[in-house]
Amino acid sequence: MIARMWEVRASRGGFDELLSWVCDRELPKLEVLPSHVSSEVFSSTDQRIVVISKWRNTPGELPAPPQHLVARSPHVWDFTPVDR
Repeated sequence: MIARMWEVRASRGGFDELLSWVCDRELPKLEVLPSHVSSEVFSSTDQRIVVISKWRNTPGELPAPPQHLVARSPHVWDFTPVDR
């Protein structure tokens, strides 16, 4: 299992459109991939959007968002479970 965290900060005034781009346009394309397990979307008061998706093997990738909607490029991290 791989958990992928994708985080981006919206440009001033671009938050709602960026959230719609993630939730309504791009995330549905990933959720139909055979290795996809689940996805969650989070937002913060400082205009950030985080997607945490879980995958059976190689994670799918969200494309770069439209430049006018972001304050900076997305950051992506992959995590694997820890046996404890």
